[in-house]
Amino acid sequence: MFTPQDARDREMWQCLTAFCAREPRAFERDPTTGHVTGSAFVLSPDLDAVLLTHHAKLDRWLQLGGHCDGIADARFTAWKEAYEESGLTRISLMSDRVFDIDIHEIPANAREGGHLHYDVRYLFRAEAGEIRASAESKALAWVPLAELSQYSKADSVLILQDKLARLHSGDA
Repeated sequence: MFTPQDARDREMWQCLTAFCAREPRAFERDPTTGHVTGSAFVLSPDLDAVLLTHHAKLDRWLQLGGHCDGIADARFTAWKEAYEESGLTRISLMSDRVFDIDIHEIPANAREGGHLHYDVRYLFRAEAGEIRASAESKALAWVPLAELSQYSKADSVLILQDKLARLHSGDA
């Protein structure tokens, strides 16, 4: 379930639902049509930092996440990817509700053309384990929320600060 909070949210939700309605393979990994992905904003136990990965292929700091690979359950994908990419041993879902939707372009590479990711994002909290980067990462880092813009200039990552501020103010 997702409740749009503003014009950006409404636009992202409308684009995602339209894509899923017209594309029978929306949850497959098809770069010719784009595809749905699942991401996890994993907060530290004290809720003061977010776990980011320095993505090996894209060479950018991003939240954890990945392809649904045919499973039409973005929450499951986000949770699975959070475990696989973090090394953490216990992660809890903070809400059953979709935290954010972001549609962004993935640049072309040697294997596939540029395409869109229809990214469905959830909010998690780390509870146990030590972080350990997977082969998909150059590094992992607990980034204090106040310092997020030092790691990324991407609106799709920085939206975390705005959405958390709304949650804390009761506007969400």
